[in-house]
Amino acid sequence: MLAVTTLILRGGRVLDPESGFDGPADVRIRDGRVDAVGTIEDEEHAAVVDVTGLAVAPGFIDLHSHATSVAGQRLQACDGVTTAVELEGGAWPLADAYARLDGMGMPINYGFSASWAVARMAVVGGFDVTSSLSAFLRYISQPEWQLPATAEQQQALIDALGVSLADGALGIGLLLGYAPRIDPDEYLAVAALAANDNLPTFTHARELIDVVPDMPIDGASEIVRAATETGAHMHYCHVNSTSGHNVDRVLGLVDKARAEGGTVTTEAYPYGAGSTGIGAFFLEPERLPRMGLTPQRIRYMPTGERVADEARLRELRATDPGGLAIIEFFDEDDPAERAVLHRSLVFEDAIVASDAMPLTWMDGPPDDEAWPIPARAVTHPRSAGTFTRSLRVLTREHGFSLLDALRKMTLLPARVLEPAAETMQRKGRLCAGADADITVFDPDTITDQATYDDSTRPSTGIVHVLVGGEFVVRDGEVQLDARPGRAIRGAHRFG
Repeated sequence: MLAVTTLILRGGRVLDPESGFDGPADVRIRDGRVDAVGTIEDEEHAAVVDVTGLAVAPGFIDLHSHATSVAGQRLQACDGVTTAVELEGGAWPLADAYARLDGMGMPINYGFSASWAVARMAVVGGFDVTSSLSAFLRYISQPEWQLPATAEQQQALIDALGVSLADGALGIGLLLGYAPRIDPDEYLAVAALAANDNLPTFTHARELIDVVPDMPIDGASEIVRAATETGAHMHYCHVNSTSGHNVDRVLGLVDKARAEGGTVTTEAYPYGAGSTGIGAFFLEPERLPRMGLTPQRIRYMPTGERVADEARLRELRATDPGGLAIIEFFDEDDPAERAVLHRSLVFEDAIVASDAMPLTWMDGPPDDEAWPIPARAVTHPRSAGTFTRSLRVLTREHGFSLLDALRKMTLLPARVLEPAAETMQRKGRLCAGADADITVFDPDTITDQATYDDSTRPSTGIVHVLVGGEFVVRDGEVQLDARPGRAIRGAHRFG
């Protein structure tokens, strides 16, 4: 369906995290932008939608999404997301990744960082890679790309990342936890590259020395060190899962770095389980006890099985290293464990980000445009429910105002990307001149529905979602013909 030229959202509770406005108002949308907020008279030829009793907020911005299929984006739209960007993993070659999604036509906005890991697979490992996540998963367990780089290789890697920055990358994504033995100086060199162009980095930290004392450097200390030494904006991905029970020490380091002038932002999701390829470095059987894990706390998604023992884990890692798995690092039903998990979510200026995963198709070929998503497709429930669950947890369990909770999923993520992409200055806000990326929801009923056993169940309480002024979700129903998503690209300043 085509976006209407003029649309009025009538009588809702409008929330703008930038100005602090929280009150009844109408919102007028023209040509994909918010034209006015206030008391607005009916206009001839304008469509009017009554949103009385509902909250009207900026669309949620997800800085960490691997769900780049149409079906995956629809699932996120049902969670209130209007922009979902792949920044931790990123893409390389970058131009290919943007071309692929541009050609598909996407329901919500999308974008990529430059992928350090995939570029390293090509430059250091010598692998023939593509721009999709499948390339990373295919070679995730191969030791060649994890080896120390020669001086020539490191320069070639920097040059390869520079090409992606010139092609419009939104920063640099560093999956450091998957190659944690690299020289810390390489990490600093990449951070310096980003700092030179005033772009952020997005890091999956290497392990903490509390857990693995023989790491070349503590994963948390490395991130804050890079911020202070290079001046780069260092974004700490899913600080909940990589910090575990050491989260208080990690957040203390972040606080200290900020006090000393470093730019370090954090993100978290409200789930006690992570997800990645089963061949990941840190899922080696002999490493699990250091993290307090056993094979039985790993669920192999292609079959749904819990891994029975070390022998089965070794078999799966050898035969399907990129097969997605769910790893239970916190017990969500234990109040003490939940309290630790939530500390990363309620942390000052922590950003809500989903780490949404691709769909795993358990039987037959994938159908990445299927809707409703059939039962044979599974994912991590965070792909479907991170934002609605976070609103519930923050407002109903931790006493956040609705405006303060929304700030963590709208304005704060937009600000991370503003230096990279000017268009982000018009997102995460609800005021005249802002992009008409808007989420309308019932604050009394909004919640997640997806579970580990029913992982693609859409959230409830999301009534309307608009991207560029076009309904992607209307009256709670996905609009199957709606493809208003647009690429978020960097400003091509590198060089």
